[in-house]
Amino acid sequence: MQTVIKIKDLCKKYKKRYILKDINLEIEKGVITGILGQNGSGKSTLMKIISGIEKPESGEILINGAEPGISTKSQVAFLTENNQLYDWMNINDAIKFHQDFFEDFDAQKCGKLIDFMDLSENYKIKKLSKGMLQRLRLSLTLGRNASVYLLDEPFMGIDTITRDKIIKAINSYYCEDSCILITTHLISEVERILDRVAFISDGNIALTGDCEQLRYEKNQSIEDMYRKLYV
Repeated sequence: MQTVIKIKDLCKKYKKRYILKDINLEIEKGVITGILGQNGSGKSTLMKIISGIEKPESGEILINGAEPGISTKSQVAFLTENNQLYDWMNINDAIKFHQDFFEDFDAQKCGKLIDFMDLSENYKIKKLSKGMLQRLRLSLTLGRNASVYLLDEPFMGIDTITRDKIIKAINSYYCEDSCILITTHLISEVERILDRVAFISDGNIALTGDCEQLRYEKNQSIEDMYRKLYV
């Protein structure tokens, strides 16, 4: 498979504390990878570095052979933890906003996702529940024809039905010419769609590999491995 993201000896620190230390990871095309760990383990920091929002202290990161920057930002669709939509918008306004902002945005694809998510384009952003807003934000993110999709804690604080909808959308609508990275500590909901995992603990990768192979070798579910590492 083609390597989309290559990370070598990557380190990041805030003040004198290392948030990430000696991270080595390769992400291949067509693969959904779970970046798993507890809150504060460095998951979100890694996503921000891949997106180009933050820079590492040392080490190397390449996205399709290029360092994160202006050229790679057009290849990366990033669903952050924070809502960046305006209250005055309705869903149709949000679609137009993304269409104007991102050259790779596919309004037709996004429209299908919004229908799948049981949303309507005339809904006002300020009147959406947290779960509805998260479904919209995921639709807008997956509506891009990006090379890399970064989904940072997409299941945080939402109900089980919404989680199930989001998981089905991720599995059904992402392009197999791309790759997806999902950060989460809610393993049971997402395990069934993951191809690979990387467990981060105290800024280091504690375990990584193909999900099926890890389940076979350890005779455990990914959730059980998580519990053994962190609980």
